[in-house]
Amino acid sequence: MVMFLVIAGVLWGIGWALKTPFPLRLTMIGVLYLAVLLAVSILPAEAPLRQTLGGGFKEWAVFGGVVVLIFAYRFALKALKKRATKDENQNLQSSPAFRDAELERYSRHIILREIGGQGQRKLKDARVLVIGAGGLGAPVLQYLAASGVGTIGVIDDDVVDASNLQRQVIHTDQSQDMPKVFSAQKAMQTQNPFVEVRPYNRRFDEGSTSLINDYDLVIDGSDNFETRTLVNATCVAAGIPLLSAAITQWEGQVSLYHPAQNTPCYHCVFPHKPKADLTTTCAEAGVAAPLPGILGTLLAMEAIKHITGAGQGLGGRMMIYDALYAETRMINIKKNADCPICGT
Repeated sequence: MVMFLVIAGVLWGIGWALKTPFPLRLTMIGVLYLAVLLAVSILPAEAPLRQTLGGGFKEWAVFGGVVVLIFAYRFALKALKKRATKDENQNLQSSPAFRDAELERYSRHIILREIGGQGQRKLKDARVLVIGAGGLGAPVLQYLAASGVGTIGVIDDDVVDASNLQRQVIHTDQSQDMPKVFSAQKAMQTQNPFVEVRPYNRRFDEGSTSLINDYDLVIDGSDNFETRTLVNATCVAAGIPLLSAAITQWEGQVSLYHPAQNTPCYHCVFPHKPKADLTTTCAEAGVAAPLPGILGTLLAMEAIKHITGAGQGLGGRMMIYDALYAETRMINIKKNADCPICGT
């Protein structure tokens, strides 16, 4: 058998050097194999060539069968993969919702096994409301738009100030004194003209809660406890998942709250407003510029995972990030059965 393998290797090498087509090289090896089968079938056991080849007809037949099965499996797998890719591309191209320019734009998503064409379709059909266009909202909005989330709402009543530009990277120096929602809308649609941006230039309050019903997912990047609790209560009542994060100085935390899927709500984890002397705003305590970018990008990543179904989300878990010491911790959070917002 060693001699057969050596001859087969030489033939394959010669074919490769001469750039012989792959099927022809396989045919050459097949002819050699049939010659060996013929030799071990007709030559007596004591013949020198038969002894050099080793084994009988049965052993060589089994060897050939195993090789054929291996090649058949590889070819079948390759054909199935090619067909699946072709079908998916045809489905995407035949759909009026995707243009050729979008297929090129989102190609790095489409080739990801966990997202693919179907996941990109889900992103295209998704409607996400972002509360706040500041430090956390800026990277969230940028990456949602870049990722192809079809409809993005953003609500904020603030205007761009010079002190925002240190960390709220969606806004530019020329955007000063412009409402943040319009500054963000301009940046998002400049980056991706295929998404719809709905700006709401007002504060999220009791009069704004009905907006949530128009969306599939809410991302809270607000900077005060009252807004967070209102957003949470509204999402729980509507059965809509909520991604929320908070930052201070060098630290931040992020989680997914969706009691309809048996996770805690925000109130389960933070039932009481922190005392005034324990909380400070960014203006009072300062904040490291990249920190909201890190937490905001995590929010965007979790949103994409939630929409497409990729990986494991943060439902029932909270990620805590300490930038000063480059540490990340994950803690489990539990639903409170007596919670006045989501409890039974």
